[in-house]
Amino acid sequence: MKSLYYILFFVIFSSIYYFVICQNIPNPRCQQTSALVGNRLYFFGGGTSISEYNDVWYLDLSSSFKISTPPWHSDVAMSVGYNLGTSCLSPIDNSTVFLVGGRTWIANTIDYSYTSSVYKFSSKTSQWTTPNINHFNSSFITRNEIQAVIDNNGKIFIFSGRDYNNSTKHFYNDMNILDITTMTWSTLIQSQSPMTHTLYTATLLPNGLIVYIGGESGSSLNISLTDMAQIQIFDTKSYTWSIKSASGSTIASRVSHSAVLTQDGSIIIYGGSTIDSSGIDVNIFSDIAVLNTNSWAWFVPSVSGTRAPPLTDHSAALYKNYMILAFGSTSALNLYTNKIYILDIQNYTWVTTFNVPKTQSNGNSSTDQTNNNSSYLYIGIGAGVVILAVVLFIIGFFIYKNRHKEEFSATPGTSKNDHIHE
Repeated sequence: MKSLYYILFFVIFSSIYYFVICQNIPNPRCQQTSALVGNRLYFFGGGTSISEYNDVWYLDLSSSFKISTPPWHSDVAMSVGYNLGTSCLSPIDNSTVFLVGGRTWIANTIDYSYTSSVYKFSSKTSQWTTPNINHFNSSFITRNEIQAVIDNNGKIFIFSGRDYNNSTKHFYNDMNILDITTMTWSTLIQSQSPMTHTLYTATLLPNGLIVYIGGESGSSLNISLTDMAQIQIFDTKSYTWSIKSASGSTIASRVSHSAVLTQDGSIIIYGGSTIDSSGIDVNIFSDIAVLNTNSWAWFVPSVSGTRAPPLTDHSAALYKNYMILAFGSTSALNLYTNKIYILDIQNYTWVTTFNVPKTQSNGNSSTDQTNNNSSYLYIGIGAGVVILAVVLFIIGFFIYKNRHKEEFSATPGTSKNDHIHE
């Protein structure tokens, strides 16, 4: 009977640990792509030096939470492993995410997949599709190390990149444009475009200018880091290039950093790394720099709080007054993280708690309601498991107590069965 009681005890408390204490969280990774959809911050794919992922995760930003225990949720996975690509949220319906370019992998192998260069994900239905594209540029089929932006008319702009199946780094200097309203592709090749480069950040300003910061540029035989003071600009209205010479603080050149655009027109970058001739990270940064796009000047703000670690190949998004960093590589030794770090850009403070202002709203009501219902469901399940476990524990305790009492009520030195037979 004691064995039965111990088994019951183990099952009950193992269930409590599994359902209540253990969280459903993603594996550490880098090189994923992300998109903010209403109150959900989505992450697609990513990988490590030995694994490529096809899973999809999102953070629920509709409620406050501690940074140490973020509200992770998984969604429908991709059909292929995915990394070093780019994603854009459709301004047409504010719910469809387009993944463009990147490295795609056959599931559970180390072999590249060449199935598609564009994937569509519906956040409403959690469905994946591969759209048919008119006049697709076949040279883009293996393009990676890029970042795209999308304008209010539904045009996705993707500059440069390189082939992921070419070890000699075949760079491109073209601007590719995908119009998602007609699913038509066009490619611009202009002699006055800047040097080809990859692993940059691309930020679209409200006036239609795309700001390209950092990255590496050159040719297959001569690769160098881009000067952070030389800001390359593409005008999406006139389809012309220009260069802005930024003044102010000197910012170290880097690749694989992140950038977010604030409401006052500033671009905040974080992290990134320097790399050697073989593409291996040498030095990973943990600094914050801000580019004022009105004066075209860099400055380094004074930051308080427990700072985030060095990060490269990570994700960044701006939600209300929070810059949210996630995943990434933390050292040149290929150490990865699955943690998030949040900076309050109003006072440049790293925070330990994400607080949603009650007077503000972000995202559509259907997404908010879905998230709230999901939260209520998880709370209900957790509470139900705990109550059930407590009830079973009490029942098991009394069964054992009664059995234990009967055993010791027998005559000393005799078994229970011997006592009955007498």
